[in-house]
Amino acid sequence: MQLKGKNVLITGGTRGIGKCMVQNLIKEGVTNIAIIARDKQNLKQLSEEYKEVDFIRIAGDVANIQVLRDAAARIEDKWGHLDILINNAGIVAAGPLEDIQDEDLYDQVAVNLTAVMLLTKYCIPLLRFSEDAYILNISSGLGLIGMPFYAVYGSTKAAIRQFSDSMRRELAPFKISVTCAFPTATDTEMMQKFKGRKMDSPEFVAVRSIQGMLNKEIRVIFGGEERLKENRLNFEAPAELDMLVAQNYEQRKTASLDHKAV
Repeated sequence: MQLKGKNVLITGGTRGIGKCMVQNLIKEGVTNIAIIARDKQNLKQLSEEYKEVDFIRIAGDVANIQVLRDAAARIEDKWGHLDILINNAGIVAAGPLEDIQDEDLYDQVAVNLTAVMLLTKYCIPLLRFSEDAYILNISSGLGLIGMPFYAVYGSTKAAIRQFSDSMRRELAPFKISVTCAFPTATDTEMMQKFKGRKMDSPEFVAVRSIQGMLNKEIRVIFGGEERLKENRLNFEAPAELDMLVAQNYEQRKTASLDHKAV
């Protein structure tokens, strides 16, 4: 697939993996990009840096339903159709469930899951006008394996996996492919707490995820053989994985404290 000439909508496209995706898309010749992001200044900087790109800048929170509706309406008015939807925006607030603030629990569900469902719903009519449409959903390795102290975040990301499978089958007659990516620890602002830990670069995750989308891969799983092994254990021998996780329970708990990026 040639990316040149495609109309793209991405959420959370001004930082981290999302910004690297935008940069990669531009490198590959995309000149029509709509971005939903909260930071107006970062949106402005992107448009100033890439003057050759026709940006639709949508400043707002994806948890706001009206922002999502307006985004779809603006794309329809300006471009008439959409070729690629990338649901990338996400937030995390980790720790023991009883200690997570109610608002943080609610917001993670709203941003990580509800917004993905709603934006996809609003964009399906636009994608159906494309000759070859793609949806890329960014989940997480924690969406494959339930880990302590990430119950809320992991549950929202696991739901993205299920949603992606459902949409792939539902939209198949309309030639809309759906890919779900599962990054492991990635060196972004969301992971500032873990500086010094070995992590994937956001550039690598961005390029590999887009490549998987273009290849119409069902899942792009990061983390190598270790993550694949954990995934197999989680479904085939969950009690065995329980014992492995229990061996460093306290370290996991300590590491999760104050891990918050909202």
